[in-house]
Amino acid sequence: MSADRPYIRISLARQVLELRNGDDRVLATYPISTAARGAGEQSGSYQTPRGEHYVRARIGQGQPANTVFVARRPTGEVWTPALGEQAPERDWILSRILWLCGREPGHNRLGQCDSMRRYIYIHGTADEHLLGQPASHGCIRMANADVIDLFEQVPVGTRVLIAEDDA
Repeated sequence: MSADRPYIRISLARQVLELRNGDDRVLATYPISTAARGAGEQSGSYQTPRGEHYVRARIGQGQPANTVFVARRPTGEVWTPALGEQAPERDWILSRILWLCGREPGHNRLGQCDSMRRYIYIHGTADEHLLGQPASHGCIRMANADVIDLFEQVPVGTRVLIAEDDA
């Protein structure tokens, strides 16, 4: 891997996302929240898929922080605590979306385990107080400022490794 090609490594055990260069040097570390139901690849499991992925699409360029997305489209709303109180059970997708696609057929790509078809994203969240612990519905949640920072550093095609252990 080239030293100038960054990649993302997600540790489910530590609940952190690291942006690393091709020589495996950590460039940035962010607290995250992965699935409350643990790791798993099956469609409908509400678990975070493991293995090799890549960023299929970057969504939200130029949108304000806390922009609300539904079906990968900005709704025109900007999340506030008052808006959050109107729908306390909603899984808010905010600020930016990095849509992931699996690279491993039969594990996280194609069939009933396809990460892209499961709409697995790295995205901003209204539940920043839960970062550092599993709490999502399968996606990788980040603080809004952090996901915007990460978004600006990674192009489409960026490799993403989601690892259960911390090896």
